[in-house]
Amino acid sequence: MILKLLSNQHMLGSSTIPASEESGWSSSDEGIFHFFGAGAPWLLLAGLLYFVLRAIARNGRYNAVTSFDEAQRERVREAVVLAEKRTIGEIVPVVLERSDEHPQANWIAALLTGVLGSAFLFNWLPWETPLHLLLSQLGMGATGLVLARLLPDFKRLFVSDLRAQSVADEQAFQEFYRLGLHNTDEQTGVLLFISLFEHRVIVLGDKGIDAKVAPELWQSVDRAILKGAKEGDLAQGLVDGIALCADVLEDHFPWREGDRNELPDRVIVRAE
Repeated sequence: MILKLLSNQHMLGSSTIPASEESGWSSSDEGIFHFFGAGAPWLLLAGLLYFVLRAIARNGRYNAVTSFDEAQRERVREAVVLAEKRTIGEIVPVVLERSDEHPQANWIAALLTGVLGSAFLFNWLPWETPLHLLLSQLGMGATGLVLARLLPDFKRLFVSDLRAQSVADEQAFQEFYRLGLHNTDEQTGVLLFISLFEHRVIVLGDKGIDAKVAPELWQSVDRAILKGAKEGDLAQGLVDGIALCADVLEDHFPWREGDRNELPDRVIVRAE
């Protein structure tokens, strides 16, 4: 009986020895997990600052109305005049700052900012006080909402490519018919549509052109315009794109004596 009691006492005693002393393991608030937890707010702040500063630096790419001055518009208009001297096609460039307001992107930004903020600041949020917790999360969401409303490049993070392509395609079709590009005598109207917010360049040709020109032939036009937009010189991108468009059209619809200018030579720049 004495041996049995001593054995039980030994077992009970051994259970009080901390696991960390036996195995070298540490609790979850030490080591790498503790470091990540302490550094989480700084990671959040660094990530947010990166996207905000990038959006500020890129803000000019989304503002065509004020940055596309008269001299640049004249350069593009002259490019259209030169191109139409080589082809019977009618080319109209249209630059929109955006094809849609994307209101849902503001709320997605608010939601994700609140969720990510709660995750990264988990150890610092007042979970024991529901009202203060709610106010903290609302504040983080409001930050995302305001940034999305003020900075187009930040807002663009919350718009899918599928959504961007869909609204840009729809707007391009509307512009094509609104500008009368479907009413030329030989169905040779061409729309060069640029939607800055959606990062989309769309070339639409009328039925006469589509019957002879393969869609892949317009890819060089797309690349030239996108290159100009990325480099901060959209006007030069359009000038290069219009020249390449004329190259394509000249092969199938060369200029001939008696051709008349059916649509005004201009570039259209609008906010939306």
